[in-house]
Formats: sequence, structure tokens, C-alpha cells
Amino acid sequence: QVQLIESGGGLVQAGGSLRLSCAASGLTFNWYAMAWFRQAPGKEREFVAGISVSGRRTDYSESVKFRFTISRDNPKSTVYLQMNTLRSEDTAVYYCAAKKVMADSIARVGYDFWGQGTQVTVSS
Repeated sequence: QVQLIESGGGLVQAGGSLRLSCAASGLTFNWYAMAWFRQAPGKEREFVAGISVSGRRTDYSESVKFRFTISRDNPKSTVYLQMNTLRSEDTAVYYCAAKKVMADSIARVGYDFWGQGTQVTVSS
């Protein structure tokens, strides 16, 4: 079965950095656009960043643009989220998601598979 396993979360001070990883198995990774979402306590889950199959196309929410970088390593079936200049409002559970696509596209909705999430806590 499809598994998306996130890792790399933790506690960091404001201004610090973290790198999240998501290892995928049970699917043909090269067929899937990948994305990161997050959900803070009491809030709805929101899109953070997405990346196309080739990795040439990326998309970011306004709140993380220029601070976060999404990337992927197709031979390793892994997607990453480098998070810099972290703020207290970045505190959330971060989820990896996969969406089967027919072209080198990105989406903010309609994801097929989800990971269990990894907690990121930013202390101010």
C-alpha cells in the first residue's frame, strides 16, 4: 500500500531552520506531484508548497514564499521542505501529500495520498 512517511520535525527557536523529509513507497513516484500542507491548532489544513514531477515547477503560499524551499529526489522517492527563518506562526503539524498527474503540473487541492504528519514547533 502507499505510504508517505514524514520526518525532521521538532522544536526550534524563532529564526532557526528545519528540513522536513517525506519518503514515499508503494507508488510510482515519477507519476505524482508532491506537496506539503500544515495544520495549526484550531485552524484548517492549508497548502504550504508544491512541486511538479520533474521538480522544475514549484508553488508556495504567500506566508512561506522566500523562506521555504520544496525539492524532490525522484530516484530516492523523497520530497523535502527546507524551512528557514522560522516564525512562531509556522508552528503546526506538517503533512506530505501526493497527487497523480498527467503532466508536469502542480495543484493545491485534490491530493490522493497523505502522510501521518510531523510536528513543527517554533518557540518565540
